[in-house]
Amino acid sequence: MNNYCEYITIKNMPVSERPREKMLTHGCQSLSNAELLAIILSTGTRERTAIDLARGILNMSSEGLRTLTDCTIEELMQIRGVGLAKASQVIAAVELGKRIALTTNVDNYKIQGPEDVGNLLMEEMRYLNKEMFNIILLNTKNNVISIENISVGSLNASIVHPREVFNIAIRRSSSAIILAHNHPSGDPKPSTEDINITKRLIEAGSIIGINVLDHIIIGDGVYFSMKEKEII
Repeated sequence: MNNYCEYITIKNMPVSERPREKMLTHGCQSLSNAELLAIILSTGTRERTAIDLARGILNMSSEGLRTLTDCTIEELMQIRGVGLAKASQVIAAVELGKRIALTTNVDNYKIQGPEDVGNLLMEEMRYLNKEMFNIILLNTKNNVISIENISVGSLNASIVHPREVFNIAIRRSSSAIILAHNHPSGDPKPSTEDINITKRLIEAGSIIGINVLDHIIIGDGVYFSMKEKEII
């Protein structure tokens, strides 16, 4: 009995089932996550199709597609058949997606309350596995000038220093700022350190004439506003 099993490539698949042709005929929405990722990977290997490689990436953890939001090139290269080029293509595509989403949200965006901040930052920050501290720079009409990253890692007074925060705000002629960071645990309840840092920055801002309007903590699908909860 012949135990040889013929390797099936994407070219051997029916034309209607090939990811690129399927996208052309039916649009991006018709493709699965694995098929979309296969197009980014472009090619497979001698043993595995691009779709097989894509499934391997998506199966890296139980989180599936969410894994890619904070994945590294080194982690992707641990998958058999994924080298530096393919890993770089995936990471670059994910980063472009983040930047497009953020740019689209920021353009002419007006902050009227904490819900607006939550809508602006939730999808970018909710899946991060490290704490990221950002400031939202606002003009006199509370329109967003830009979103600036100040630090990555657990918040403490030495990392989140008033000098770093307000130096950017002054250079960008911001009249007010909103502080924002995420909790990888998914629970947005502030720690004592979060509150102390916030009050310190409010005091520094009042001296130089830049108001700190709020500090928003992003969890998994939920946010916490220190202003709304009357902590500040």
